[in-house]
Amino acid sequence: MLPNKVKIVEVGARDGLQNEQKVSTQDKVNLINQLAQSGVSYIEAGAFVSPKWVPQMADSAEVINALSVDSVELSALTPNLKGAQAALDAGIKEFAIFTAASEAFCQKNINCSIDESIERFKPVMALAKAHNIKVRGYVSCVLGCPYQGHVEYADVLRVSQALLALGCYEVSLGDTIGVGTPGKVTELLSLLKQHIPTQQLAVHFHDTYGQALANIYAALMQGISTVDSAVAGLGGCPYAQGASGNVATEDVVYLLQGLGIECGIDLERLARAGWLICDALNKAPLSRVSNALRSKLDA
Repeated sequence: MLPNKVKIVEVGARDGLQNEQKVSTQDKVNLINQLAQSGVSYIEAGAFVSPKWVPQMADSAEVINALSVDSVELSALTPNLKGAQAALDAGIKEFAIFTAASEAFCQKNINCSIDESIERFKPVMALAKAHNIKVRGYVSCVLGCPYQGHVEYADVLRVSQALLALGCYEVSLGDTIGVGTPGKVTELLSLLKQHIPTQQLAVHFHDTYGQALANIYAALMQGISTVDSAVAGLGGCPYAQGASGNVATEDVVYLLQGLGIECGIDLERLARAGWLICDALNKAPLSRVSNALRSKLDA
């Protein structure tokens, strides 16, 4: 059953740009302002992580302090208490925390087990609760891992339930390497929905193998109404050289419009926001809809 309305969680300014070359603080501010003007109502604006490991996000506080987008929910990635405190100081009203359904991925990326990663979030959750901050959880590698390969659906369920038990209001299911197919998406969601309310589940698909839109449609058919995406397909896939990463918001919006599903976003304005950030990156958008619109408007 398709939803009547879908919330787009725009991750281009964080998940997208952290996997691109560095752009200026003003370019990031312009991007977020233009996304807001296009009708995007939820934007992941930055990450409070070590600038040594993620230099692209070193100016997150400056970006957030320069914004004037009152109508938009802004979130930031806060992997530990230090990052959460910095996000709070910058005025962020929603934290994002992340772990994985794959033990191998957890060990390689954050040097701990899944259970240890959950334990590390407890101080972040305590700070959030004390200041009435919402927390969103991310689960990576729900349909496959670059290190261990197959990931059991039961592991995805266990980790998702652990994040919700911590106090996350929603869990975003990430196909980090983009290997999922609609059949697998349907199987995974069918299992999760037996134990977790549908409204607490979101999807975050990468387009490495060209399956992201088909996977989103499969998720919509399961009643999922929150979809993560990145304007212009920003991000790339760090595990597959030259492959596209995040599904493009323009392509998702076009799909939703074709299905008669409301998302509140002006597609042309959205595309223009993508063109400007891509010009700053000196690259073309990885969105077919964006490129088709540009050809049409330039004609």
